[in-house]
Amino acid sequence: MSGIGARLRQERERLGLSQRAFGEIGGVEPNAQGKYESGDRTPKADYLAAVADKGVDVLYVLTGSHTPAPLENLSEVEEWVLGSYRTLVKEDQDAILRLTTTLAEYKASCAVEKKFGSGAE
Repeated sequence: MSGIGARLRQERERLGLSQRAFGEIGGVEPNAQGKYESGDRTPKADYLAAVADKGVDVLYVLTGSHTPAPLENLSEVEEWVLGSYRTLVKEDQDAILRLTTTLAEYKASCAVEKKFGSGAE
């Protein structure tokens, strides 16, 4: 079994809930919960919103792809830089990636040189 119903069941089981308890969270009867999980019915948006509030990964339920983990503990500047990066077109994002990769590699080589010397004696 695959699809929305199977993934919904996986999320319910991951949270350790019975069909009855899960259905109550979503505001539906246990038989409706069973039909969602068997694929006989498709859950509505209000149901999905309610179960999302209890920790269900609704993106996973709908698409099979897990919601990316949030970036935690970013400073205000890091959040601003990331937000700005996301507004750029792909070509500009690629340029930023090349720049930051080059800078990181340079910094790493400087750290190695400082620790071990240049080797050119």
